[in-house]
Amino acid sequence: MKKVVILGSTGSIGKSSLQVIKQFPEKFKVLGLAAKSSISQLIEQIEEFSPEYVAVCDKRACEQMRKKIKSVKILCGVEGILEIARLQEADIVLSAIVGAAGLLPTYEAVKAGKVIALANKESLVMAGQLIKNEAKKSRAKIIPVDSEHSAVFQCINSCNSSYIKKIWLTASGGPFWRKKPHEIEDVTPEEALNHPKWKMGKRITIDSATLMNKGFEVIEAHFLFDIPVEKIGVLIHPQSIVHCLVEFIDGTYLSQMSVPDMKAPIALALSIPERLPDIVEPIQWSGVQLNFELPDTGLFPCLKLAYEAANAGGSMPAVLNAADEVAVEAFLSGKLKFKEIYTVIKKIMDAHKSFSPDSIEDIIEADRWARKKAMEEIEKK
Repeated sequence: MKKVVILGSTGSIGKSSLQVIKQFPEKFKVLGLAAKSSISQLIEQIEEFSPEYVAVCDKRACEQMRKKIKSVKILCGVEGILEIARLQEADIVLSAIVGAAGLLPTYEAVKAGKVIALANKESLVMAGQLIKNEAKKSRAKIIPVDSEHSAVFQCINSCNSSYIKKIWLTASGGPFWRKKPHEIEDVTPEEALNHPKWKMGKRITIDSATLMNKGFEVIEAHFLFDIPVEKIGVLIHPQSIVHCLVEFIDGTYLSQMSVPDMKAPIALALSIPERLPDIVEPIQWSGVQLNFELPDTGLFPCLKLAYEAANAGGSMPAVLNAADEVAVEAFLSGKLKFKEIYTVIKKIMDAHKSFSPDSIEDIIEADRWARKKAMEEIEKK
């Protein structure tokens, strides 16, 4: 039986992971749960799964939790999250904390030599090379949970990388893929949050609407699979059935397909090398049409910024991520127009002189600088 720690247990990925674990109680035991502040959901999870450890990032919420729950060891603050990420007893650490907040816990799990089921793409976007270097030293194993990266992982497993011509990551296109650029300049947060396929957190849903999320996935794929950025492409695929295409030098392709349900890549990451039965419904092929088209960077200029950051390398992807987090939050709170998400990020990137980080502290400093600059830029508007 594998002992599992879930970082971000009250988010959508965390809850889907617990559904998989509940389906196979003979294979998995929840060792630890970590969340930011959603103690009501966390208490329900504790009652159902009986973890030995719980971590709550928000210290006030943590103290409230300690008053209500006496049967579990409850850890507080960022240090508590880091402690639960490196638990010696853990067989798998599922990293699903959203955004830059997931970097340090993921890094701790890597340093501890764990098997990491990685759903926090920002870790590799911000500090891909540092995490890869640390994983080599600690012998940590990183298994992707993003549906597209899980698909690539399955398609290229044991494949000679010299035979790969290009990897294509698919994107639903979000709510605006059929629009013209001038039609989405002043869309509301409610319109941008209306994703046609996935129910996700607000930040990742806005990133899907701008296609920045797919840009992050390009950077993540670069580090996960040691594939040059120029060999990673994006295709709009509104049905979200084909999760990747791997193009080989002989003109043939491999794809991985399933109905759009995150439980499939989660289950694989938890159970590998096994495959678990009856995780998602099979595709009902009657009447299914599969459409693909190249993304319009005039409509999705944030995707172009992600490629620019990837090619610049060094600290630039961390700056990209930080500026995006701040700009998206400003859009959601009514301080920016939708089109200004791109302009703010571009200005911060243009102002940054990329450098090669030697430590996680260097990454955190680049992140801090970019957030400060982004907030200053937003205040000007």
